[in-house]
Amino acid sequence: MVRTACLAAAALALAGCEVNLDRDGHFERESKSIELDKSEMARVEIKFGVGELNVEGGSPKLMDADFEYNIRSWKPIVRYDPSGFRSYLTIEQPSSSSGPHVHYRWNLRFNDKLPMDIEAHLGVGDARMDLGSMNLRSVDVHMGVGELRLDLRGEPKKDYDVSIEGGVGEATVYLPKNVRIVADASGGIGGISTHGLQKDGDRWVNAGHEHDPVTVRVRAHGGIGQINLNAE
Repeated sequence: MVRTACLAAAALALAGCEVNLDRDGHFERESKSIELDKSEMARVEIKFGVGELNVEGGSPKLMDADFEYNIRSWKPIVRYDPSGFRSYLTIEQPSSSSGPHVHYRWNLRFNDKLPMDIEAHLGVGDARMDLGSMNLRSVDVHMGVGELRLDLRGEPKKDYDVSIEGGVGEATVYLPKNVRIVADASGGIGGISTHGLQKDGDRWVNAGHEHDPVTVRVRAHGGIGQINLNAE
């Protein structure tokens, strides 16, 4: 039912858009890297419109990225500002990126050691974000139309915050073990489902971890679709 709603909403979102496809129909493939510098932390903003998004850690650089697309004018825009104590990195899909017969895929890999704030604005499509190996300060995801798999399982050494704004579709969040989880979750039409968490007043917690030195704070607000929080 949720998947049907996603497809219907996606069709509405794409209707009326004029698209000029490359006549030869070939794929553009491009790689982009950002080297580490003297910045002591980074803020990364991902603005993804339509297609398939994959994000993970494991890069020896600040970022390694591979892009695939079949419309030349939809070349991703990468901006990096290294000035100051904190660097700013933005990866953006051009605003005109919507239409039929689209092949659009990003594979983004970020550094595991540099402290990072990750903010993602998702449009139409599916997103897989495996961030558990990274040194996270915060994760902020705004869903659009599609499915999100956010995997935070790892061994965080410091507290961090997670915020998820539901859209049209299903979001599944895998939370790290051996840390304290405190979740403030409220459902939209689809509701909230939890595994390995129990109700404590107006929040959800993982029992037995009250005195763990690291806390992951989660705020999840559902849209049209389900949000699943899994701490098992």
